[in-house]
Amino acid sequence: FTPVQHPANDQTTSIITTHFDYHKIDHNLLKLDILGHDDPTIIKMLEDLTGVNALNIPLDDEQVLSLFNNTSALGVTPDDLMGLDLGSLGVPEFGTEFVMQMLRDTKPKNFSDLVRISGLSHGTDVWLGNAQSLIEAGTVTLQDSICCRDDIMIYLIKQGLPPNPAFKIMETVRKGKALKDPAKWEEYKTLMKEHNVPEWYIKSCEKIKYMFPKAHAAAYVTNAFRIAWFKVHQPLAYYAAYFSIRADEFDSDCMIFGKEKVKNKMKEIDLQGNNATVKDKNMYSILELVLEMYERGYEFLPMDLYKSHASKFLVEEGKIRPPLNSIPGLGTVAAEGIAKAREEGKFMSIDDLKIRSKVGNSVTDLLKKYGCLEGMSQSNQMSLFG
Repeated sequence: FTPVQHPANDQTTSIITTHFDYHKIDHNLLKLDILGHDDPTIIKMLEDLTGVNALNIPLDDEQVLSLFNNTSALGVTPDDLMGLDLGSLGVPEFGTEFVMQMLRDTKPKNFSDLVRISGLSHGTDVWLGNAQSLIEAGTVTLQDSICCRDDIMIYLIKQGLPPNPAFKIMETVRKGKALKDPAKWEEYKTLMKEHNVPEWYIKSCEKIKYMFPKAHAAAYVTNAFRIAWFKVHQPLAYYAAYFSIRADEFDSDCMIFGKEKVKNKMKEIDLQGNNATVKDKNMYSILELVLEMYERGYEFLPMDLYKSHASKFLVEEGKIRPPLNSIPGLGTVAAEGIAKAREEGKFMSIDDLKIRSKVGNSVTDLLKKYGCLEGMSQSNQMSLFG
């Protein structure tokens, strides 16, 4: 049900809008925030491609852990990757330049370290100007830093504070309220000092604006680690799944014709500097991953009218077959139209393709450019000679 009203209570207008006065119903309303997430989608595709149950993947695989420190597990060097010195590109949570710099600064050794880094990267004023400076100065190690909100309560209880004030201090800090109630914070500081909490720890708490829960960080890192396992041990499936689900800016024009074309496009974007478009910046990280794939010895198969999926990258013959919608200008709707039409049998001609797939000349021109229509005549009408 919904109440309705005239906009701005103007009863002369014929327009009626739906209207909720939220506070009239907030005690009776169940609100669900259901968020989409790419990681489980990628893991499901990886399981389907390989038959490996992701739940059985060990979370202490040495080769996978090495990705967060170097590229050795991929069998490539930074020189191969135009200077990229980590193997975590394309691993959720650990593939952005911001987090990769954190990896270089902290040199994680195990799964627990990765959870800490995830907490640091999702907090506000937890890393920059805070934990980062303390680690650089040698005041603390990653293991001693405040990374997730839970760290505060657990540490304070270990120092001897009663659980109740330890919890209240954690809640105050993780909401960024340490300095908003000076009298209360002085009380907390006195309590902490009585239990030998160091000055750097108290100062660090005062800078924090928001903190990530550890369980949330652990869930993210668990998914990321499983995906990273496939990157090391099932690379073709990994690249096919990543490009299918995360690579919105995949551009076959500059990506499927060998690594030199990829490098040239990367250099072209590099030269633009800050003038590069958002699309080009997003494309750059995909180009890096495509280059990594090439340097590991894997290639793309050519686009094929009958074998290419509408929107998913497929693993075939030890290579990856790009989908039809990775052709620049050929949208997913047109690609799906072609995929549905070909189920009814081969296309007799280009005109037959256009009619059955409901696509226009622009789409068939793109397919011609990629060699998908070779040997196909324009029309299936035969000339009759008397």
